[in-house]
Amino acid sequence: MLKGIDQRLSAELVHALMLMGHGDDLVICDVNHPAATIAAETTFGRLIDMPGCDIPSATEAILSLMPLDSFVEPPVTRMQMVGNPDGTVPGFARMQAVLDRVEGRPVVMAALERFAFYEAAKRSFCIVRTSDSGPYGCFILKKGVIDLPPLA
Repeated sequence: MLKGIDQRLSAELVHALMLMGHGDDLVICDVNHPAATIAAETTFGRLIDMPGCDIPSATEAILSLMPLDSFVEPPVTRMQMVGNPDGTVPGFARMQAVLDRVEGRPVVMAALERFAFYEAAKRSFCIVRTSDSGPYGCFILKKGVIDLPPLA
């Protein structure tokens, strides 16, 4: 373990977060998502698991290190409900609450049709699968920039 890093974050996930650049996408999903299949087509090329975490707690841990992109709207995309594009599930509100609290501002979240979401997920940097049972627990987070001081 290292000081200041959430213990839910594995070395592999921290490594992936460090490799990501501004504008790269991270998919966080539930156990029903075809994560292993899609992960093979991502930049990272393999699935990252966060066992024992639900989506809100996993997202909070990830966002403790990774800022959301503040230059694009929306910085977060979720999967639409099949047959009900305007429908909601409790997980959407839970995710929205985490995003708004962690970012300290209202975060815009857009929705994508299921197969469009899968295609966008394939273009992401990495896929993080949680133990969350969903349903529709599929979100894409766009990485932002950290304003760092110059090296001495």
